[in-house]
Amino acid sequence: MTSIKLALRNLIGAGLRTWLSVFILALILILIIWQYAIIDGWDRMAMRDMIAWEIGGGQIWTENYDPFDPFTLEESHRVLPQSFTDEIEKGNMASILVTQASIYPEGRIMSILLKGIDPSQQVSKLPTEELMEEYDEIPVIIGTGMARDAKLNTGDYFTVRWRDVDGTFDARELVVVDVFRCDVPAVDNGQIWISLENLQEMTQMPGEATLIVLDQGYTWTGEENGWILRDHDYLLQDMRDIIRMKKIGGSVFYVILMLLAMLAIFDTQVLSIFRRQKEIGTYMAMGMTRGQVVRLFTVEGAMHSVLAVILGAIPGIPFLYYMAKVGYAMPAGSDSMGLPIAEKIYPAYSFGLILSVMLLVIITTTIVSFLPSRKISKMNPTEAIKGKLL
Repeated sequence: MTSIKLALRNLIGAGLRTWLSVFILALILILIIWQYAIIDGWDRMAMRDMIAWEIGGGQIWTENYDPFDPFTLEESHRVLPQSFTDEIEKGNMASILVTQASIYPEGRIMSILLKGIDPSQQVSKLPTEELMEEYDEIPVIIGTGMARDAKLNTGDYFTVRWRDVDGTFDARELVVVDVFRCDVPAVDNGQIWISLENLQEMTQMPGEATLIVLDQGYTWTGEENGWILRDHDYLLQDMRDIIRMKKIGGSVFYVILMLLAMLAIFDTQVLSIFRRQKEIGTYMAMGMTRGQVVRLFTVEGAMHSVLAVILGAIPGIPFLYYMAKVGYAMPAGSDSMGLPIAEKIYPAYSFGLILSVMLLVIITTTIVSFLPSRKISKMNPTEAIKGKLL
């Protein structure tokens, strides 16, 4: 306790030199917490949106289906088994049929994925109920990203061309009945959603589907030949890998800032020991052991981080609270990156995040403060009083 009081008095007595180091550490502390909270907030929002819009409680794929390989789509459809049909009627599943197609909005050509889904499904947040209305042409719904790329709006008509199960090309007129806002590119970009019954009729695949989406509250424990269960661990792995790489990439910048701050504290400790040789000799002459003096200077250096936590809380708490309320607006064009990114990301603060960052700064500062303090153990009290190091 005496070491802490003495160290605090010495720090305050050092004046501007102390407060500059404390200010830099406080700034780094706030920035690290904010940056990691932004990434954690993005992680939570992305996972929540992907589950709500795309993957539900998991998916069941036909054995040949690969969403990243469009050449597998021709063989990626099977007749729905009776067990799936029963669960679909109960609302526990929703079947989706996927096929490649081309659209011709205003004379332009654009390759897309035509996806058929049951309009009465409740598994996904897709506004499929719009597909139940009667129109002169086949109704479809699209996302805002698809509407922007194809320059389509609600009420627009366009031509679609596809190949049926026999490889024969056909074409029809479609009408856009709804444009929905979605932050999941796998549901929006290059996708056109149509009634499953209409798509089955168009492709001559009655009763067939490419994949099944499970309801979030339903767990499938059965087994069907030719169908493979994909759980959340499998479907969300790519997104988790991206989040992890973003954290590692963002850490590089803050490691550099931390190294610069630690270098400043290291130099401050070395200079302090050099200038305070007589003081150190006096401590030893008064009966303090070398270990106690080393501990005093180590505590004195570590107090920079403690003061930084206290000082950083004054502007940090209002700033972090404000960002949690208003969110961080993503730059224009970020939705075209192919990742589920909302217009605003709200930071997700956790006790573990704040505590871990604080401990990281305190422990690192303590270690850096101890390294130059070891030189005190080699000092002779008599020579130290004279201002001479051995």
